[in-house]
Amino acid sequence: MKVVVIMSGGLDSTVLLHRTVAFSDLEVYGLSFDYGQRHRKELEFARYWGQKLCVDWKLLNISFMSQIADKSSLTGDLKMPHTHYSHESQKVTVVPNRNMVMLAIAVAWAENLEAPIVFYGAHLNDRSVYPDCKPEFVEAVSLAATKGTLTKVRVEAPFVDKYKADLVALGIQLGVDFSNTWSCYEGQKRPCLECATCLERTEAFTKNNCQDPLLTNEEWLHALEKLERSEKDVT
Repeated sequence: MKVVVIMSGGLDSTVLLHRTVAFSDLEVYGLSFDYGQRHRKELEFARYWGQKLCVDWKLLNISFMSQIADKSSLTGDLKMPHTHYSHESQKVTVVPNRNMVMLAIAVAWAENLEAPIVFYGAHLNDRSVYPDCKPEFVEAVSLAATKGTLTKVRVEAPFVDKYKADLVALGIQLGVDFSNTWSCYEGQKRPCLECATCLERTEAFTKNNCQDPLLTNEEWLHALEKLERSEKDVT
């Protein structure tokens, strides 16, 4: 059976890709998007995994999103908040309806492939800020997909009730090379260690009693310090 996996090059979708590939009866087709994101460095890692693990992998340019989402710090010129991912300030990182746009395109490709399922990597940590990562969104968009396709394509988010720490644990079990994933929103050569996704990633690895292999030992110590400070700001 063919399936489509939306993959950004980040930790979550890379674990999802490995989980999907682990089912030997599935042919996996990977789909990534350049939506004008500040952190498009992640696409280097999407390409790496897409070419390594997928039957076919496509990178689509939907950078028009940056023209209609200039109030997001991911696609506009706004300053990136360096706060815990649950902090109110993180709402500025929302790219309006981004997942709906990506899923609509992925569903179209899935129908063309006669693939009945599109997977994407929304998880439980995302719910506090991102409306297109909530279970009710997954249910609604899947219903729309089945109603709008001849082959009744459905959308699934297997991690929607799992925390990022759970994804790291699963990735360890699956042998994921986390050094070939990217999470930082700032779009620099190295992770900033202070943006919400850097802090969230650090937290996930600490909860698994291990160090993020993407970071040097010095960077890891800095990451732990930044995480501790951000947690104090929240409490």
